[in-house]
Amino acid sequence: MSETRVSPGLKAALEYGPILAFFAGYMLLRERAFVVGGTEYSGFILVTALFVPLLALTTYALYRLSGSISKMQIMTLVLVVIFGGLTVWLNDERFFKMKPTMIYGLFAAILGFGLLRGQSYLQIVMAEVLPLKQEGWMILTRRVTAFFIGLAILNEVIWRNFSTDAWVNFKTFGLTIGVFAFFMAQAGLFQKFAVEADEEAEG
Repeated sequence: MSETRVSPGLKAALEYGPILAFFAGYMLLRERAFVVGGTEYSGFILVTALFVPLLALTTYALYRLSGSISKMQIMTLVLVVIFGGLTVWLNDERFFKMKPTMIYGLFAAILGFGLLRGQSYLQIVMAEVLPLKQEGWMILTRRVTAFFIGLAILNEVIWRNFSTDAWVNFKTFGLTIGVFAFFMAQAGLFQKFAVEADEEAEG
């Protein structure tokens, strides 16, 4: 399928809509319990059961509209299905809370493996939207790897030591703001190692 341009607003809605829907659903149902097939499920479990297919649908919609989705989005969806499924099947919210740890840990491991080989795997998935010189990609990849490790550790600390309300707020807003702030903080690197239009044409 050939790639087509999707408006930034629609793209953001498809990417962040499920996360906001999870937050809204949790806030609405967090004090309630539901009996299904003789088993009692908390509002958190029910919202998780709804979040998994919603994310799958929005990911598919993004693919149909744009003609492509990133490897990171595919891996995220797979882990959401696995850990969300375990959460519902075993009726244990801890599995879904572990999901960000697994996602960021996996991304850090993949990027770290590439660095050990002297390569930037981040460049492979972002080069088209963020043209940088090779040195810039290596620096950015090291920083992103460290950042992902930090997020994985922070998620573990929060879900193991704080309330579910605190974790949901962290997952919905903390992670999103953290990622945005991190890339904003890389503005100097982007400027220093940016590939100029004439260099890109020569390449």
